[in-house]
Amino acid sequence: MTIEGHDLQNTILGRELTPEQCQVLAGICGTKSIPNGQLLFAQGTRSDALFVVMDGRFAVSRDTGRGFSDTVHLLAPGELAGESGFLDGAPHSATLRAVGDATVLTIERAQFEAMLIDHPIIVYKVMRAIVYSIREITRRMSQQHQQMLQYINQGCGRY
Repeated sequence: MTIEGHDLQNTILGRELTPEQCQVLAGICGTKSIPNGQLLFAQGTRSDALFVVMDGRFAVSRDTGRGFSDTVHLLAPGELAGESGFLDGAPHSATLRAVGDATVLTIERAQFEAMLIDHPIIVYKVMRAIVYSIREITRRMSQQHQQMLQYINQGCGRY
């Protein structure tokens, strides 16, 4: 599958980019097909790639430390995965498993960093999109935490 600029326009990465900038970014993108049930990556592994869900969905799960994992989110088309590892090489904080056949767009960190000289505004706008994505994850986790506290407090009373 060849990536075109218009493929990026409906993703979080393309939101602030012009069609021409999307086409430039598409030039460093690859694609990867993930069959139903297969992993995109596992919690604790490392990757220098940023992933953009193009088709399909991914169950995001975390090891509970009790011998099983909990699904905490379902990634939909247009959403990002692997942001932290892409930025700083940190291990993945969750496992992503395809729910149905899926396709992701990939951007390797070294190729992206090479764009700094000739296309700094594209790099800047992509970094803004990554920060936005991380901020949304933090917001969603905070909201879930609040809901859990309300549930616990309603059922058990306050201590």
